[in-house]
Amino acid sequence: MAAVTDHILINGLRVVSVIGVLDHERESAQPLQIDVDIHVDLREAGQSDDLTQTVHYGEVCMQLAAVARATSDQLLERLAQRMADVVLTFPHVLAVDLTLTKLRPPVPEDVRSSAVRIHRVALGASE
Repeated sequence: MAAVTDHILINGLRVVSVIGVLDHERESAQPLQIDVDIHVDLREAGQSDDLTQTVHYGEVCMQLAAVARATSDQLLERLAQRMADVVLTFPHVLAVDLTLTKLRPPVPEDVRSSAVRIHRVALGASE
């Protein structure tokens, strides 16, 4: 199989979530941004115009937001992993790059945001 170069991009999905290690981070929700690059072969969907041949990005957004709102994770790394696992459950997904950004990180310096970016490949998929 040729290398897949097709992508579905979800940029700037914003949710609030209780996440962090510090006590004050555990007391109130804070804003997160989720950016997702879904690796998928879009040839069939491009020819058929059939939603079942692609990844329904609205469903991806709803599921990722639900995971973020329900989390009890402390680390962005853990939440990002769980989100990537969700994306990989969708049919046709070969891999995912996910960036999870804390928009107001609790650091004593002038920092706009902090983030983790992970890349995960579906079982059985080759890149």
